[in-house]
Amino acid sequence: MSSSSLLPFGSAANIANAIRNGFLSSREALEHFIGRLDSHNASLNAVVTLRLDEARAEADAADRARQRGGIMGPLHGVPMTVKESFRLAGTPTTWGLEKFAHSIPTDDAVAVRRLKEAGAVIFGKTNVPVLLADWQTFNPVYGTTNNPWDVARSPGGSSGGAAAAIAAGLTGLELGTDIGASIRNPAHYCGVYGHKPTFGIVSQSGHALPDVVSEPDMGVIGPLARSASDLALVLGVISGPADIANRGWRLDLPAPRKTELSAFRVAFLFDAPNAPVDTEVAQQLQKLADFLRDSGVQVTENAWPNFDRDEMYRLYVRLLRSTTSRNHTSAEVLRFREEVGTRFADTDDYWWLAREAAAMGHRDWLLLNELRHRIRMKWAAFFQDFDVLVCPAASTTAVTHDHSLPRHERRITINGEPVQSIHQMFWASMATLAYLPATVAPIGVGNSGLPVGVQIIGAQYDDHTTIEFARLLETQYQAFTAPPAFAA
Repeated sequence: MSSSSLLPFGSAANIANAIRNGFLSSREALEHFIGRLDSHNASLNAVVTLRLDEARAEADAADRARQRGGIMGPLHGVPMTVKESFRLAGTPTTWGLEKFAHSIPTDDAVAVRRLKEAGAVIFGKTNVPVLLADWQTFNPVYGTTNNPWDVARSPGGSSGGAAAAIAAGLTGLELGTDIGASIRNPAHYCGVYGHKPTFGIVSQSGHALPDVVSEPDMGVIGPLARSASDLALVLGVISGPADIANRGWRLDLPAPRKTELSAFRVAFLFDAPNAPVDTEVAQQLQKLADFLRDSGVQVTENAWPNFDRDEMYRLYVRLLRSTTSRNHTSAEVLRFREEVGTRFADTDDYWWLAREAAAMGHRDWLLLNELRHRIRMKWAAFFQDFDVLVCPAASTTAVTHDHSLPRHERRITINGEPVQSIHQMFWASMATLAYLPATVAPIGVGNSGLPVGVQIIGAQYDDHTTIEFARLLETQYQAFTAPPAFAA
């Protein structure tokens, strides 16, 4: 296998195999991606921090180790990048905030350390929105990241730099995070694969603001890649108990429920009243549903667990914004309490729900958490009848840059009508609220020339089932396609 067939768009697994078998050196692969950065990163601003001297030394060490017969792990010598918000020793970790521009950790996040221990060569970090709180990627420290399919559009967020770098062939692998579709939305916008793991199976230690050590409710760490198989590869590397807990338990995820596409029982959700889907996305979903039926797959349209969608979404927003409320000042929280009172309102207004969440007391949170666990039980019952739920990752293809604030008042166009963009969070809420795994896979290119991804949700701990379904789609329906402007 020649390096020209592997780089820049080959899978990380194939790059690792080529390095392991001596067909490609780690240094050669690294220099190839550095050359891609020199040629293409200026138009994207995807990779914003580099550690090239260290990476070159690590690549050379990996090559010497291979010559001696010493392979570190499944990612031996593979060049990759990680999201800027991860602690990576010797590199700024700002979360897009100027006040942390000189915050340089001396240690690695647990997930980053595990990647290194598996042999990965991490040569840089990718851009994020401020506090990771946007489906676009821009901040005052590093500027704006563009989508490689159309630089006038957003790559998504908050792992927007990660998805753009993967799609444009600037890196071999990426590591992102997700609490509000921050892996899934960019994967969809940029036409790559992404996986939001089951909550709790990957330690979040080392992915936090400099003054925070706790791990947030519902937040997860997961990979972005150009192949579904790479998602499983990276998940196997980074998953498992945190250092503080590894004396007490071990992770043993179940194998995929099915390994043949025709054997899957698929629930299919095309749309939602509170989160309408643009025709361009819906058409690609319908094509996929038709293909699955023609392939002998049992497809059930509009299947849904026994609970109210609107109530689920409101519950998600309240729990999400209670988790992120630590970013508010005490004065802001007091003002919110004066504005919204102490009783929950019957509303879908995002900003109202967000203020309620920041202002509520612990007893209110406990009551919401009880509702969440009842929903989790209903999802468990649902996945006794279905193997996966297939649904949109977002309401539209990649949106044009819009940096207007406040963020919750932005509008997007869906089927010719202006709609509050924040309502797309419904598509994030299902898997995140209930701690479920969700994989995004590219399924085609719409009439606008922009990629469309599909979200594949599974039962708790069925990460390998959702990834396997994505892998089967990759081999039998649609694989990664490079953005035309970056394909050469």
